[in-house]
Amino acid sequence: MRRPFAILAAALLVGAFAVPASAADGDEDFTIKDPRITESSGLAASRLHPGIYWTHNDSDDGPYIYAVDSRTGETVARLTLTGVGTPRDVEAISIGPGNRIYVGDIGDNLGGSWPHVWIYELPEPKTLKDQTIRATQYVVKYSDGARDAESLVVHPKTGRVYIVDKNEKGGHLYEGPAELSASATNVFRPVAAVPDLEATDATLSPDGQHLVVRSYFGAIAYDWNGGKIKRKQRLGVPFLGQGESVTYTADGTRLMYGAEGADSSVEGQDAPGGSGSSSGGGSSSARDGGNGGGSGDGLGGNLKTGAIAVAVACVALLGLRGLRRRR
Repeated sequence: MRRPFAILAAALLVGAFAVPASAADGDEDFTIKDPRITESSGLAASRLHPGIYWTHNDSDDGPYIYAVDSRTGETVARLTLTGVGTPRDVEAISIGPGNRIYVGDIGDNLGGSWPHVWIYELPEPKTLKDQTIRATQYVVKYSDGARDAESLVVHPKTGRVYIVDKNEKGGHLYEGPAELSASATNVFRPVAAVPDLEATDATLSPDGQHLVVRSYFGAIAYDWNGGKIKRKQRLGVPFLGQGESVTYTADGTRLMYGAEGADSSVEGQDAPGGSGSSSGGGSSSARDGGNGGGSGDGLGGNLKTGAIAVAVACVALLGLRGLRRRR
């Protein structure tokens, strides 16, 4: 009896952490099939090429970014970046005005020991094919000292670049100069706190009005408010493994979440306030009004509800086993 019970309990546990059907059956959900992409760490929806998502490996891959077709999961282009040094820890990708791609080589797994990090900027190609493109490399420092970061966003209207640092106790939104300089060091300064989660990626809505910051197991949505962000609500995210990436879809109606690993999945949920969003679309049904609504890693209500369901099911099963023994 132990083995069937364990299998059933495991099945219930998987079900508890599964994404609700309404959030997982979107047309744009896909699996990254390219065997070269084993550490997808950033995600950006192309506005120039509908259905295309740009991604990259975390480290030890070289100066490459990949265009993945969400209809097939296949890579349709690999870009080789020239004009930059050897990438060190590439963690984020974002698309700014004029279809300019920004790649954040901003990770620092040594706890903020590197004196500077880099951002690479390049034009998104009009034709998707394997090709070499010259990029501009920017040197980045923080006004309050070196730190680890995995989240970079570019405002779709102003082109200003922002970084969210990664910290277990919560980090900050850092604002870059109005224009990045290729000939001088670009100093990023903290402009707002991003508490209650360890940021692994972030994304700005196409209209520049909303910011979503994700962690491994949850996310928080903000009103952009001119960069003086205001917290709106806590979001649940699909459980995909090591959750590393998030991007708004090109039309701004959904959020696409990704993870590291071979054959990694990218799954969507309705964006808060988007046309088709609902209380069941991956966001908490009640807004936390910017005052917390819980602490820790941004853990959403989906996981909590699932855990309760597992506990109830296990108690019921144990009760049935007790009845059978008495018979």
